Amino acid sequence: MSKQQVKQIRTVKHTRDILPRDFTSDTSAQSHKFQYIESVAREAFRRYGFQEIRTPIFEYTELFARGVGEETDIVSKEMYTWRDLGANNTPGAGDSLTLRPENTAPVIRSYIQHQMWQQSDLAKLFYIGPQFRRERGQKGRFRQFYQIGVEIIGKSDNPAIEAEVIEMLDWILKELKILNTTLSINSVGCPKCRPQFNEMLKKEIEPRLVNMCGDCNHRYETNILRVLDCKRDTEIVAQLPSIQDLLCEECRAHFAEFCRHLDKRKLKYQVDPKLVRGLDYYTRTAFEVLTTSDDLGSQNALLGGGRYDGLSESLGGPPSKGFGFALGLDRFVMSLPEEVSDPSIPKVFLAHLGKEAFEFSLILAGCLRKVGVSCAMDFEMRSLKNTMKLADRSKARYTIIIGEEELTKGRFVLRDMVTREQLELTEAELLEKLKAN
Repeated sequence: MSKQQVKQIRTVKHTRDILPRDFTSDTSAQSHKFQYIESVAREAFRRYGFQEIRTPIFEYTELFARGVGEETDIVSKEMYTWRDLGANNTPGAGDSLTLRPENTAPVIRSYIQHQMWQQSDLAKLFYIGPQFRRERGQKGRFRQFYQIGVEIIGKSDNPAIEAEVIEMLDWILKELKILNTTLSINSVGCPKCRPQFNEMLKKEIEPRLVNMCGDCNHRYETNILRVLDCKRDTEIVAQLPSIQDLLCEECRAHFAEFCRHLDKRKLKYQVDPKLVRGLDYYTRTAFEVLTTSDDLGSQNALLGGGRYDGLSESLGGPPSKGFGFALGLDRFVMSLPEEVSDPSIPKVFLAHLGKEAFEFSLILAGCLRKVGVSCAMDFEMRSLKNTMKLADRSKARYTIIIGEEELTKGRFVLRDMVTREQLELTEAELLEKLKAN
């Protein structure tokens, strides 16, 4: 078969490669930006006492059906599910498995499986990794997407826990200089007061159903609260009653205490009575951070989360309280307001001229790296002009020029690629100067 006949294999539709800066002009798909956000998040988690958890990227389908909710869009429409091979390697004969579409249910499964409540009254966990949903691709939304999230699970449902998480998120956003955001909060009630609100919603929506979209008609039958999340029937939704008016005393007190803790921290927020989350396990506090930027198109939510007391019990675990959030890493990258320095850019480029200079450069590179200096060099023999072009392209701050004359004198030219200043230094002086800077 000739080379021209070989079909090129590309990424699956609505997925993408996250590439080093040198290999893509798409600023939203550069790996160093993902690394930067992850490093800021990890620092926040260190300060606030979270520990990392890594769960498998696929789980038994039942986990998401029970944990997320069979009637949610995620479970009913968006999951990647297949039958595992049976005992005799028979396709479709084994267990039903699913690529994780979200990570709260897997974390709770792990909490139960490893009996974490026996080691700590409050497990503070974070995760960073890919999730998978069979969605229609659009700006900022992919079938494989990346999330950073936290889950706090244990005996306490103190609203101060929730406010502390919001405070941590506020620090992350400010550290990343993502400032054009709004925090929206609400209480979605509990099993005690929500049924009464659901019945009221049904009565209010029933005469309007004929004028509402197909999704709302479906949610009317399966998950009435999700009608409030509709982005098409906004005029009708605006006329519907507020759950804030029907909260039980416990939920009302919990939400008021949550707001009080936010106020004490001087964290700005707006109460949105129509705010609900797309998963069945949420109770009481729900929140989202929205951006006013146009960079994300119609999808303006950067992150969201809330309380999910009772999720552990629904998955066979002990009675536990839970609160957490997940942020879309892909969307955060698109929201970064300014260029981010790439840690993979070398500090020094070694420009060698001739075979002996090349051999010396190999050893010098090792010495530089041992003292913590990142460096790069070419492995071909080129002219000084072409080698300096490579040095410019590498974006290194310094270039060390090594030729026959430099080797004979034992002194080497160190060029500052920004100021264009040059110094002649010995090998020891080079190591000391570069290490100091």
